[in-house]
This record gives sequence, structure tokens and C-alpha cells, in this order.
Amino acid sequence: MSKGIISNMLTKQNELARNAIEEIQKAYKEDSRPWIVGYSGGKDSTVVVQLIFDALCDLPKNELHKKVYVISSDTLVETPLIINSINQTLRRIQDEALKRGLPLETHKVKPKIDQSFWVNIIGRGYPSPNQQFRWCTDRLKIDPANQFVLDKVSDFGEVIMILGVREDESVSRGNTIRSHTISGKLFMKHTTLANAYVYAPIRYFSVDDVWDYLLNYPSPWGDDNYELYSLYQDSNSGECPLVIDKATKDQAGSCGNSRFGCWVCTVVNEDKALNGFIQNGHDWLKPLLDFRNWLTGIRDDRTRRMKYRMHGQVYFNEVKVEEIDGTDYVVVPKKGSRRKDLIKLEEYSIIKRTELNSYLNANNIDLSAAGDHKLLVTYKEEGLDGEELTKYAQLGLGPYTFEARKEILNNLLKVQKEVQHPDDPHFELIKKEELIEIRKIWLKNGDWEDSLPSIYSEVMGYEEDWDVVEKPIFEKDQISDLELLCDEYNLDINVIKQLVSIEKAYSGLKVRRGLMDEIRKTLTQDYLHL
Repeated sequence: MSKGIISNMLTKQNELARNAIEEIQKAYKEDSRPWIVGYSGGKDSTVVVQLIFDALCDLPKNELHKKVYVISSDTLVETPLIINSINQTLRRIQDEALKRGLPLETHKVKPKIDQSFWVNIIGRGYPSPNQQFRWCTDRLKIDPANQFVLDKVSDFGEVIMILGVREDESVSRGNTIRSHTISGKLFMKHTTLANAYVYAPIRYFSVDDVWDYLLNYPSPWGDDNYELYSLYQDSNSGECPLVIDKATKDQAGSCGNSRFGCWVCTVVNEDKALNGFIQNGHDWLKPLLDFRNWLTGIRDDRTRRMKYRMHGQVYFNEVKVEEIDGTDYVVVPKKGSRRKDLIKLEEYSIIKRTELNSYLNANNIDLSAAGDHKLLVTYKEEGLDGEELTKYAQLGLGPYTFEARKEILNNLLKVQKEVQHPDDPHFELIKKEELIEIRKIWLKNGDWEDSLPSIYSEVMGYEEDWDVVEKPIFEKDQISDLELLCDEYNLDINVIKQLVSIEKAYSGLKVRRGLMDEIRKTLTQDYLHL
């Protein structure tokens, strides 16, 4: 490559960086609203923070009149190879800002422990996220970031969110940015947060511009941008942006293929990031990938799911019956492009929808327990030509069964015990605070045998101090007696457990407002009145 071509490239890059820094300085001086910068550790957010850092350094001290908060989201299930690196970078940014007298602070935002990934899956039984039920983004990323923003809005009245979004990331991203842009204005109105505005200083950068800048301008806080580039190559993937907007979260796409996403992401069929790291020599990540693949595989396993929703609602999924080579098959639909299951109709018990409840009682079938009794309900429906058609349906799936939750915890702890993080001897996949919260939920929902401490000690090989949680309501022999009484009087043991837990929660209160509502909700759950 000739010197002239190289000189032209550097001139273009210098002009791009200079224009960006000048615009950032103009935007910073425009008003007194503090800035909140979203930092994921990826290339785009690194460019934004680096440009802002350099822009502030070039301003006179008397013009550094407002705070800049750099926030990074820790979902508690971040890809372990880089979470320590992000923490180190935040410390370096903070230290260098203090050294240079910049009004810049770094913060990490985390989900509330009772809303963490493992508390929702293992504690409450949420099925692992997929494209149709992406409950994770709100709880793990959007809500914690929004809470930080709202706290600053409360302090300052209005704030400016600085995001590393670019128009050429995708057609939908470009359309979203343009649709919220006001001609002649640097700031866009935030779509969901009142008194918050958005500024995108690299909106017109291409991906080549991003890398050209990072590889030609050294990090002011001492990070190695070539190492960042190398990590992108190792993971064969992109990055997971800091999402702060419920209205646009779906357009952000899945972070399952991302170096900067969650290691346990089940939204995608294949985790290219973990695979990429393992292929490039990080063999210690293989147990995590194996666990992630197993968790993805059991999501729609009917034997591991309750047959009613979280609060007792029952629903039905229609299935087709097709004749193939003289045999009737039930066609079980699967989401996406996955191959549908074909199961012989003769393997099912077929019950009229109006007779389902009596069938369940007669056969002592617990819809919350493990297993699949292969039930099909039939009902009549009028066709387009007025002809009466026979329809078939399965009971829809709800949360993971309690047995499945114990199984997930058991396997997760085994992986935690096995994995050897090369840079962090104290690395944990699930924190003790999460285990304590899970135990509370289990006890409240009728785990009177208090299973979690025994699972933990059996896998980890030592006892943990769990005294911060209340002791179980009944002893084992009392539980056994209660189960026998429920069986004798044909009562649902799960309802009895819920009623006892409700009474315990309200005991000792002078004003027991809400008690009767809770009892009513328990006694009127759908599955009790099919």
C-alpha cells in the first residue's frame, strides 16, 4: 500500500474523530442536564466513551460543568471470560478521570436479586427465555438501567442518555433512530422514559469507522484496543448493547451470539460466541456450553413442565391429527423451524373436554408434577361450511415442575464446582444471595422438606450457613401425615400448602387486609375447576 493511500486514510480518520469530538463538546456545553453513557464493553460503546473522554479532556476546566455517568449492565450471567475485564476497565476509566479532574463517574447496574435469571428459573420455575417469551431483557437489563436513569431524573429533572447506536447496524435500527430524530436537534426524545433524552454521537459511523478509530487512537485509560479486536475475532460474534428501552428491545436482536451477552442465553439455537471462544483455546468454558445446551434442550420437555400457568390458569394448544401410511399421528408443533414431532394417536388417552376434571381426579393426576400422561382433550367446533368438526388439544405448559427446578440447580452447581476460571479463583455461576432467595421462594411455595441446603451440600461437599432463612413449617413426619390426609379426603396437597403459607405470611399482623383475597385466588385457580 502506497504512502499516499495510507496518508489519505489517516487524514479521513483524523477528520472523523475531530468532527465527532467537536460535536460532543458542543452537545456537552449546550445545557446543564447530566449525561448517562451506556457501556457494554463492546466496540461501539468503547468508541463512545473514548470520544467523550477525549472531548472532556480538551475542554477548559471551567467548562466541565456537569456530571457524566458511565454505566455498565451486569446481568449476573455475563460471559465469564470478559466480565472481569469490564470491571477492570470501569476502574481504569474512573481512576484516569480522577487523575485528570474530569466530572466522570463509572457505575455498574445489576438486577434486583429477586429478579435475577436463576431466581426466576430455579426459584419460580420460569421456562428459559426464547424469542416468543424474552422475559430476561426487561428484568436483567432494561429495568436496572432505567432505575439508574430515573434516580438521576429525580435528582436533576432531566438527563441525556448517550448510546453507541449506529444507523448501519441494521435496517430496523436505522429506521428507529431516524424516526425519533428532530431536524436540527442533537437530542432525541426517549421513547418510554419521561424527562430523558437520547444522544447518539456515532450514529453515522460504519463498522469500519469504529475499528479504524479504535485501532488508530490509543485508549486514554490504558486498555489495549487490539486485544478487544482479537476477542471479537475469537468469539465469531458481535456485541450486546446496553438496552434501556422496552419499546425497541426486540429490534436490538438476541445477544446469544454475542461476546458481550449472557453465557446462558437460550434465545438462539446455537451459541456462536461460546463455541468461538472454545475453538480458540478457551477449553475451560466447555462445561458452561454443555449446560447451556442442556438447558435449551429441556425447555419444551413436557415431563419437566407443569400443565398450568404460574397462577393456576389452564390453557389448551390445538394439535393436528394426520393419517400417515394408514396410521393416525398427533402432530406436535414446535416453535421456529424445528422439526415437528409425530406421535401415534393410540399412545394418548383421549378425553372429552367437559370430562377432563373427573378423569384427573379418578386417576389421581397432579398437573404440577413431573411426567406427561399424554392426554388429549376433544371438543366440537363448527367449520366454515357449517359442518361440525372434532378438534384435539393438549394442555398447555406452565412453569418448570419443582423436580425440574431441583434438577437445574443440581446440574448448575456441578458445573460451578467443575469450572476453573483462569483469572478468578472465586468465580461463581450462582451467588449465595440468589440461593437464599430461591430457598425463600421454595419454602413459601410448599417445599416443607427444605430441599436446597441438602442439594447444595451434596454437590459442593460442604455445609453452607443458611440461618438467614426461616426454618420449614413442618417436620418430615408431619408432612407425610398431611399428604395421607389429603389423599384420604381427595384434597389437592398443593392448595393446602399454598393456604398454609398464606396464613403463615399473615400471622401476627394486627391488620390482615388482603388475606381473604389471597385465599380466594388460591381456591379459584383454573386447574381446580376444569
